[in-house]
Amino acid sequence: MDKYIRFDWAAKRMLRNKANYAVLEGLMTVLLDEKVTIVELLESESNQETDDDKFNRVDIKAKNSKGEIILVEIQQTRELYYLQRILYGVAKTITEHIKLGNKYDQVKKVYSISIVYFDLGKGADYLYHGQNQLIGVHTKDQLVINTRSKDAIGMVSSADIFPEYYIIRVNEFNKVATTPLEEWLDYLKDGNIRDNTTTPGLAEAKERLRYMQMDDEERRAYDRHIDNIMVENDILETKVIEGLEQGRAEGRAEGLEQGRAEGRAEGIHVVAMRMKKQGMSACDIASMTGLTEDEISKL
Repeated sequence: MDKYIRFDWAAKRMLRNKANYAVLEGLMTVLLDEKVTIVELLESESNQETDDDKFNRVDIKAKNSKGEIILVEIQQTRELYYLQRILYGVAKTITEHIKLGNKYDQVKKVYSISIVYFDLGKGADYLYHGQNQLIGVHTKDQLVINTRSKDAIGMVSSADIFPEYYIIRVNEFNKVATTPLEEWLDYLKDGNIRDNTTTPGLAEAKERLRYMQMDDEERRAYDRHIDNIMVENDILETKVIEGLEQGRAEGRAEGLEQGRAEGRAEGIHVVAMRMKKQGMSACDIASMTGLTEDEISKL
């Protein structure tokens, strides 16, 4: 049975090659339920190429054939303010891609697609989708706005303009794949691709993302990447659990809530110290643990 390269590694190292765009286009086509063609990949700031970047998110920023911008973000580890960050990312993207002095008709719609491999919070589904809608408080109808395009007056709704957000919670997927989207989730979670798949992007991934097609150096780098993810996720999970257990024990003697808080704090500090020893930046540690950079500098 063929072994396939994880999507996060492919996104960082391979999908930026125009010859491999079809893989990424397939995921977007299935998710957005419309044919997506990537015209170009835009600059993205968080894709380091070194072995110690294992906690960094992977970003891909693409422009489709309609001029809309699609952000694909892959996040391996916990982040306390994740929703705030994806909101900021969308806002930053909008402002980056309109030149000073341009009219507002140059603002392009943005799709934000987050593929997360950590426990984001409560929720039973593996796919969530949201968008701002302008709905009448009393009438419940959707407001449609007058606009001018090419010297003609037209109408647009908020759905035509406002960003859309998709969050794929990979670890929550536990079904037998029967739809194109579920086939993609099966690949994202466990690396499975059916031999006879016709799902957009997966047939291309099957041909282009085979593990054995990498040369020896690439395979070694990829194997280190997988080992790092497994080890660090295990460390983080173990220390948080230890912190909770210690907190419960202390809580029985000194007050349950206070003990739990102290236990969690100690577990987080242990994890942060390990990250610091491994050379992670204070900014990345703060993003993952919720500690301030000043607190990290004192560890």
